[in-house]
Amino acid sequence: MKKERISNNVIRRLPMYLRKLDDLIYHGVDRISSGELGKQMGLTPSQIRQDFSCFGEFGQQGYGYRVTDLRDQVAGILGMHKGFTVAIVGVGNLGHALIGNFGFEEQGFRLVAAFDSDPEIYGNNIAGIPVYDSATLSDWLKRNPTDIVVLTVPRRIAKSMAETVVDCGVRGIWNFTNIELELGRQDVRVENIHFSDSLQTLGYFLSEQENMEKSK
Repeated sequence: MKKERISNNVIRRLPMYLRKLDDLIYHGVDRISSGELGKQMGLTPSQIRQDFSCFGEFGQQGYGYRVTDLRDQVAGILGMHKGFTVAIVGVGNLGHALIGNFGFEEQGFRLVAAFDSDPEIYGNNIAGIPVYDSATLSDWLKRNPTDIVVLTVPRRIAKSMAETVVDCGVRGIWNFTNIELELGRQDVRVENIHFSDSLQTLGYFLSEQENMEKSK
């Protein structure tokens, strides 16, 4: 694998490739060219070849890509074989839904625990995942090194909770608290997720479509 720095845009296209390759496998496609793959994904063949060339040589000119092999290579680049461990902090509606429905294992992650401050919630199991008292979070993380914490807590405590888990050795935060977390740590990666972004983007396109129809 090449060692030069990979652009953020290329990295964020990798899960798109994985989803498409999974879909191709589901439909029984054995081999695909960069031209056909690009056509299906709305990308140019040269863009696809450039993206994959950042990580090595995966296909053969005039022969294309073997779909299962390429899928395995992309999954490996994304670290899906490493079994990164995950804990969820905040088991309200969203946290509960993620535990029960997201399918961490299918994505190559191991959800091992959840935490909440509500006595009616902690002490239970949700889909086989134990829910512990948030007051025990620091001690638990120190005894059970964890790669990623999913934050679904109220925004007012998001920053302090993030700092707590990072101090306990967590190096990845999947942040659903609806604020931009900036921890100023080079060794910690935060992915800030805002559901409203996609919905508002959709609203923009619908609004533009209405404006175009009115101007006809």
